[in-house]
Amino acid sequence: MKEVLEFNHKKQCGLWLMLIGVVLIISAVLGGRFLVNPFVFLIGYYACFFGVNVNKKLRKKLSQGSISKVQIRMIYISIAALFILMFAIAGPFIPGWHWRQIWLGVLLATAIHFLLWFVVHGPSMIMLGIVCIIIAAVGYMNPGIPLLWIVVADAAVKIDFGVYLFFFSKPSKFGAEAQVSGL
Repeated sequence: MKEVLEFNHKKQCGLWLMLIGVVLIISAVLGGRFLVNPFVFLIGYYACFFGVNVNKKLRKKLSQGSISKVQIRMIYISIAALFILMFAIAGPFIPGWHWRQIWLGVLLATAIHFLLWFVVHGPSMIMLGIVCIIIAAVGYMNPGIPLLWIVVADAAVKIDFGVYLFFFSKPSKFGAEAQVSGL
């Protein structure tokens, strides 16, 4: 019998997306020669990561139920995939310090890794991934569009999805039993 996936951590994901969206915007505005300031981004990223994802008290407060072993395993797989994708997509541009290509690669890798998060947070992650892939693709196909606009668009989408997950989305289920019972 297939496992029913329960998506009970949408609020945590929503908060994370809202915060990382804000960090992206601030990093892009302060980008300078890096286009997106990597120092501001990394400090903000890790502060938000530890503040939201490592903070057990906050995780417990935001959780609306349990998480399965399959979902925990997918968290680790998707994080590993994110770094592999960043290395493969953005990595080739690091030796020449081609900042636009590096940041577009980071955005694209992140967008692709959202697709794997379906298992953890539900179907909205597929939509988020697709929209962010499109934004990154627009950046690749249109070098005349300032990277700032691409990053702000990507960040705005993350913030919007974060608001939806945090404030409006309810825990849900996916799987054979959930479909049969109408959940």
